[in-house]
Amino acid sequence: MTALVRLRLAGFLRTGRALAPVLAGLVALGILYGGGRAQPAEAYGVSAVVLFPVLAWQTKLLLDVEPDGQRRLAQVVVGARRERIAGLLAAAVAALGTVAVALVFPWLVGGVTGPVEPGDRSIAVGIALGLWAHLLAVPPGVLLGALASRACTGSAGYGVAVLALGGVGAVVLGLSGSVAPWLAPPIMATARTAAGDAAAGTVTLLTLWAAVWSAVALAGYLWWRRSRA
Repeated sequence: MTALVRLRLAGFLRTGRALAPVLAGLVALGILYGGGRAQPAEAYGVSAVVLFPVLAWQTKLLLDVEPDGQRRLAQVVVGARRERIAGLLAAAVAALGTVAVALVFPWLVGGVTGPVEPGDRSIAVGIALGLWAHLLAVPPGVLLGALASRACTGSAGYGVAVLALGGVGAVVLGLSGSVAPWLAPPIMATARTAAGDAAAGTVTLLTLWAAVWSAVALAGYLWWRRSRA
């Protein structure tokens, strides 16, 4: 399975499809940080929201690089479940690379600042909260992209619809006062927590929320792939 993960990552990089989501993410982050300097936790919280649809798009591109015939051959060689998990692992590795770039980028463009007033968080705490916010966005973003992949939807049009619905839904359902926030991953709630009072209980609750949502999405992805096999 490790060889299959490397093969998919290599194909994603060789075809040049990795450039589009990374460049789109950098442009979005450049616009975000171009508005002025902010505390690390606040800046990174919004950055995680911006990156969520980018990670989903990146995952869809990575999974769609492989021709259908090659994917079926991989299922025969390593087994259907291992083939599906290998695709998700490759997408997760690519997503972590994008997150690493997003964490370094604001320091290169002067988009973040240290504590200004006595009550401000330290830079170390802000970075820790920012890392948490980004890592929390990775599993939902990868799984949304997987659900939008050609192997699930069967066509590019349906895949784009799933991406758009998932990306917009995560923002709309995550707004304060939403009637059904649990339908979406806690991307918006995480950004609000990182910028506000990040109590340990709230951080734990949001982490569990993201884990449960991701587990349900993973089960749905595996079931959908199995039903289309």
